[in-house]
Amino acid sequence: MESINDEKVRELKLKANEIRKWVIKMVYAAQSGHPGGSLSAADILAVLYFHELRVDPKNPYWPQRDRFVLSKGHASPAYYAALAMRGFFPEEELLKFRKVESFLQGHPSLMVPGVDMCTGSLGQGLSAGIGMALAGKMDSLDYRVYVLLGDGEIEEGNVWEAAMTAATRKLDNLVAIVDRNKIQLDDFTDRMVELDPLEEKWRGFGWRVISINGHDIVQIMRALNEARKTGGRPTVIIAHTVKGKGVSYMENTPVYHGKPPQSEEEYEKALKELEEVRRGI
Repeated sequence: MESINDEKVRELKLKANEIRKWVIKMVYAAQSGHPGGSLSAADILAVLYFHELRVDPKNPYWPQRDRFVLSKGHASPAYYAALAMRGFFPEEELLKFRKVESFLQGHPSLMVPGVDMCTGSLGQGLSAGIGMALAGKMDSLDYRVYVLLGDGEIEEGNVWEAAMTAATRKLDNLVAIVDRNKIQLDDFTDRMVELDPLEEKWRGFGWRVISINGHDIVQIMRALNEARKTGGRPTVIIAHTVKGKGVSYMENTPVYHGKPPQSEEEYEKALKELEEVRRGI
């Protein structure tokens, strides 16, 4: 089993906490945005951008780079925070989120350094990732492709068409990660469309399936390592998470799917709670 360095784990926990702080600052400054699903994905993004992905912020379009597609494009605050913290653009740009003059709009676009795919219309990111993975195989490049999906998003039928295609093409350079926070815009996912047994569904479509706690840094690292070692088929990581993770009044509720803190008091409470988490890391 892969040896995990304790100091590296602590560093990644701190990065995830910093991403969460930026999410709160960005959506509050914009008075719009999607904090819930951004907070649930922070640990995954921290591990990807500060441990897993082979990228070069000084050369964002390096042909050998690993690719990342945020298929759940509304979680852009967490994505932009990770990119800025990784050095793709200055962190002060984050507070211009959703402003008319800013390149950091509500959903990712190719005008943002480090972004590999425009997303926002749900259900399409996995298909884009398949194209990238196929291109890598055809061009004999050893980069890997990672696609982060929302669990509400996978109610879209074209996700499953893409899943069949990826398995048929034996795309072992492709990893899908499902942010299984169990909440979508209107309600809990299972009140909208029953998704379980989710692992068995992906397995039936020909994927290797790894199920983890999506807030456990070590489990995320090990799952990604196992995906790298998997040959002949794509891997999906079902990351069980908590919507709004880290902010008590946002956790496990649909209310803050697409709503920022509603008052200065709520804003300060969120940052205070995240600071308390940071001190405990």
